[in-house]
Amino acid sequence: MSIIIPANSAAGGGGFSVANSCMFNSADTASLSKTPSSNGSNTVWTVSMWVKRAGTAAGKLHAAGTSSTYEFLFDDTNFGLTLYNGSATIFVTSRSLKDSSSWYHIVLAYNTGASGTDKVKLFINGVQETSFATDNRSSAGTMNHINQNVVQYVGRTHAGGPFNGYLAEVCIIDGTAYAASDFGEFDEDSGIWVPKDVSGLTFGTNGFYLDFEDSANLGNDVNGGTDLTENNIAATDQATDTCTNNFATVSSATPATGNLTYLRSGNLELKQNNNPYAWPTTLVATTGKWYWEQKVSALGTTAVGVLKQDKFPQNGSLFYPFVQATGFAYKNTGNKGNNNNDSSYGASYTNDDILSVAFDQTNGTIWFAKNGAWQNSATKTEIENGTTTNSAFSSMSTNGEFYGPFIYTDGSTVVFSNFGNPFFAISSGNSDGNDFGNFEYEVPTGYFSLCSKNLAEFG
Repeated sequence: MSIIIPANSAAGGGGFSVANSCMFNSADTASLSKTPSSNGSNTVWTVSMWVKRAGTAAGKLHAAGTSSTYEFLFDDTNFGLTLYNGSATIFVTSRSLKDSSSWYHIVLAYNTGASGTDKVKLFINGVQETSFATDNRSSAGTMNHINQNVVQYVGRTHAGGPFNGYLAEVCIIDGTAYAASDFGEFDEDSGIWVPKDVSGLTFGTNGFYLDFEDSANLGNDVNGGTDLTENNIAATDQATDTCTNNFATVSSATPATGNLTYLRSGNLELKQNNNPYAWPTTLVATTGKWYWEQKVSALGTTAVGVLKQDKFPQNGSLFYPFVQATGFAYKNTGNKGNNNNDSSYGASYTNDDILSVAFDQTNGTIWFAKNGAWQNSATKTEIENGTTTNSAFSSMSTNGEFYGPFIYTDGSTVVFSNFGNPFFAISSGNSDGNDFGNFEYEVPTGYFSLCSKNLAEFG
């Protein structure tokens, strides 16, 4: 089955571009809601949305009603998709959708006038799902809450179970059962499923369309209906991480057992509990020049830098990345670490300091900054020219090795990551040369944020 891969290059070549998504943080119990003034169709409707999961828990996508209700969600058992109507489970998919590095497009088309299992069609990235662990689609009847005069939620269940991650291009259709091809298409060059402009679709009496392009009104119904109410959603929850430009986040694929307190805020806020561990990111380049920032919120033992990708720990093992020859780190003590060599480098850092990383993957050279000041007397001009005299490390890459960003934590540590799509407020605002990213400090010329469009061009 096709998925939107982390280094999605299809969106870089034109076509319909999605500018924004909305980040739903489960810790905030964030959601959107509204109650239609009258009933719509409870027999024919469509839900379409692009989804990027975050964290390590299941998430709730859409719900309608108050007590006995309709819910469409990631289930808590295996991250399969579940459709629930009151006391009846209509379906549970057989396979899991656990990938938190990629965007999924999900379309659920409901039509009780159709025959057999065609009453309920589920499409994932343009392909109709045919394998279900629980399958009661043939007996599906009216939905007494969807599109009806009861509260409609996006990003939570009626009981309050929140979604954790990003949603984009949310379409609730009243009165029409659309196919996936009405919302997306396979790119003819890459074969990757990409979005289409949906503004020409018929949304019906209670349908709505959320594009999240107005940060002051993230519940804006672009279709022209009553806007949705924002519940614990702020302007900073508007994201540029979308299904046409996928940004790096901290990976939740192999969490350290017993170490992780939480990974939330779109997988950009990491809180460490105890014991040493290195947390990788979801996007990695094999060449090119890259820039990112990390903000220390609570300081334990912390280090940022890069690590050879095949050296990341698995299955929750403890890990000291700068003890190995393939880890290169700037530590909170101000020292730099590599190959069990802890040596003097720059200033120490603590709570609320912002660290910048400029990494030349092609030539294996890395520089670090604290609050905009490049360490070891390095200058922005040096970095742009590739002068290695005052770099933290150089000549890192040999034999085709490639490295990815990591955060090292030990003890009580909270780190905010910004790979170009920050979840916290930026006071100045700086983008890269392709006009991607939103950073606190100026990006050196020739360096780029870690997103799929930049990776397609430079990585």
